[in-house]
Amino acid sequence: MNMPLNTSANTSDPVEQARYNMIEQQIRPWNVLDADVLDLLNTVRREEFVPPALRSMAFMDMELPLQGAPEEALRLGHCMLPPRVEARMLQDVQIQPTDRVLEIGTGSGYMAALLAHRANRVVSLEIEPALADLARRNLQRAGITNVEVREGDGAREAVSEGPFDVIVLSGSVASIPQSLLDQLRDGGRLAAIVGHEPMMRFTLVRRTGAQFETTQPWDTIAPRLAHFAEPSRFSF
Repeated sequence: MNMPLNTSANTSDPVEQARYNMIEQQIRPWNVLDADVLDLLNTVRREEFVPPALRSMAFMDMELPLQGAPEEALRLGHCMLPPRVEARMLQDVQIQPTDRVLEIGTGSGYMAALLAHRANRVVSLEIEPALADLARRNLQRAGITNVEVREGDGAREAVSEGPFDVIVLSGSVASIPQSLLDQLRDGGRLAAIVGHEPMMRFTLVRRTGAQFETTQPWDTIAPRLAHFAEPSRFSF
């Protein structure tokens, strides 16, 4: 059983107070109880991965747009997921220190930074060049050296370093393509948010040989990742 972190809010520092409130009021109540994950949220400074104009909102329970007009950014998936969603995904995918991880949808680089603290190496694909550049700068400033951010389309491109121990989709898809499952190593895990609004499900796929075991332990919604197939929701 994980014991509560020995952490208290620094009331003289409003940023640390906000970080403490994020962890205690948003993330713990969402069944994120892994002490290592909670500690990591104190180590990786989320506000340093947020656009400067939105830093006052860095710890809020919401998606944060990363470039352009907010509504358009959210529609295109150019955003950070809410902190509780990122934390729960990180906990449930159970990164090991020897893991090689593929992330699709780098965004600001924040999730890649969390993954990098737990994994051996992370390759993160970002289809939007400006966001790829942003993520590289953020990760470099944070001193994280085991992430490689590449411009690429995770829906259409296989990564030559595969297979991977873990694949994380930092956004939603209608369904998980077999081409991604094929990039999982035996014993590997894939984490994605799958389905359609108004309800999607966090989906964890574990590979054992040629078999894929799927669990869907919780519900959420998230913006779409670009170029993944959108099968019709209706049958005739």
